[in-house]
Amino acid sequence: MDEQMIAQLKQGAIGEMSADSMLLPPTFESLESERDYIKQRLAAAFRLFALYQFDDGLAGHITVRDPIEKETFWVNPVGIHFSRIKVSDLVRLNHEGQLVEGKALVNTAAFMIHSRIHAKHQHINAVAHAHTKFGKAWSTQGRLLDPITQDACVFFESHDVFSQFDGVVHQQSEGDAIADRIGENNIALILQNHGLLTVGIDVDSAVSLFVQLEDACENQLLVSGLPNTQIIPAEIARKTRSFIGSRLVVWGNFQPLYQNIEALQPDFKT
Repeated sequence: MDEQMIAQLKQGAIGEMSADSMLLPPTFESLESERDYIKQRLAAAFRLFALYQFDDGLAGHITVRDPIEKETFWVNPVGIHFSRIKVSDLVRLNHEGQLVEGKALVNTAAFMIHSRIHAKHQHINAVAHAHTKFGKAWSTQGRLLDPITQDACVFFESHDVFSQFDGVVHQQSEGDAIADRIGENNIALILQNHGLLTVGIDVDSAVSLFVQLEDACENQLLVSGLPNTQIIPAEIARKTRSFIGSRLVVWGNFQPLYQNIEALQPDFKT
């Protein structure tokens, strides 16, 4: 058990806790059990995106690196609404665009963007991208989010703007350009005139960050033009980010969301 994570958990909670009650990322007895687990999390993530109305026609995709064949990743098939995606619907691609598991069509932009990120950044295991209402609106501004709330501080000095919009991403070079914009410390990109993208060590982290990023865009838009918006000082924003941006907190933010969708729509596991 990670001692640093336990210390963070104790810092952020009050009361007694047993080893069984500690909210910590799981460990696995085999790579096969890990694969089953991440596929369930991925299917649940699509249901959550639908619940939050992050779906937009054929657009939007979430991917996760396979734990056994690491040069492949799981993704949603194109044309199935996020609210209907199940584990059995997921397909697996390699970085050359070949289907290695499952039978379905995959969004070309999903492959071009996600494959290049997975190929270039081995520390990134999951990528979430969608064309959301507030993300699209804020992306037209072509600038970073300000640290105006505690929650927005998770993105302070850890996100960037990709300002090169050339239409729908259908070329590998465009995917490479997006992947190149993600530095070692970046957890999110604002794709100008396009939408939002987040990355993480696992599906839970990438998706919880996406929910938070869309919320940050909404808040930024709500205060735009208001005369007395208070910006959190850089030193305080960094201090705040060090806690709410920790692996445990970012991962932990997904757990109530998962519990909710599991209770509402347990069929995603099939």
